[in-house]
Amino acid sequence: MSARNRHRRSTAAVVTAGTAALLTLAGTAATATAAPSSSTLTVPRGLTISDGTRHVVVNGRSIDFGTIVRDLAWNPSGSKAAFIDGHGDLVVSDPDGSHRVTVAANPGGQTWSHPTWQVTAADRANRIPAKNNLIFSAKVHGHTVLEGIKATSNHGKPAKISLNGDPGEGNVPQTDNTWPNVGGSYGTAVYENTHTGEVYIRDDYLRQQGGALTKGSEPALAPDEEEVVFVRSVHGHDHLFVEDFGGSHKVTKDVTPDATTDYTEPTWSPNGKTIAFRAPTGTYTITKTAHGFGKPVKVSSHTGLPAYRG
Repeated sequence: MSARNRHRRSTAAVVTAGTAALLTLAGTAATATAAPSSSTLTVPRGLTISDGTRHVVVNGRSIDFGTIVRDLAWNPSGSKAAFIDGHGDLVVSDPDGSHRVTVAANPGGQTWSHPTWQVTAADRANRIPAKNNLIFSAKVHGHTVLEGIKATSNHGKPAKISLNGDPGEGNVPQTDNTWPNVGGSYGTAVYENTHTGEVYIRDDYLRQQGGALTKGSEPALAPDEEEVVFVRSVHGHDHLFVEDFGGSHKVTKDVTPDATTDYTEPTWSPNGKTIAFRAPTGTYTITKTAHGFGKPVKVSSHTGLPAYRG
């Protein structure tokens, strides 16, 4: 089903602000080719790489954030960074690591990871307030769940996100969910379930519900909310796949069919034209062409989690 259909946009739809508030959160890709090319080593503008140290590569320069940075993610404007610090806390800072605010302090005994921003404008017609939230994965007592909190909180308390199945499609798993990623302007999220080995989608526009999309892991939702990139093992190597669910029929294609190494941790550029991802030898990108995606190009020898800033 199209993500656009999932939004069920209608001026006749009415939901209260409480229902839509944070704590209820709870093109066809064609043939790709190729062995990675290392001809280009200039990091594309806006692409950042975090590697679990206090240094983050931003536009090709290493910036000292003054604290350990894990799983860095940027808000849509690129004005704020969110990450997990060395204490395991959820932190927001300016782009250079300054003016850090502990959005939520880890209570201990938990492992937090992969924050993602959920930023949407208000929809007055449907009485839906604007959102400026952070969704992340929390491993608690051996089980991983998705939690959310307002991004402007200061030592706030996260809440577990509601996960409801689409009508007639059964329930969705409540635990073993991780790697959340929000894309587009309606707050839609994708995530993986490590028990089922599937990628799920969650609509947070009106009804906070969703279901399984496909087999895979480490998903990222395209800015237009009509495509998702994810990782799937093929003959012993991790390949990148793109599923287009914007039409009447889903189309899933391997966009790195000739991979001879592991490609992981994909992320979309803000314009939806490029996917950056990690490989053992550095950071690579693939770009959409008139016929699908081109071959992987090495853009940095630095290995870490790629993310686009604004």
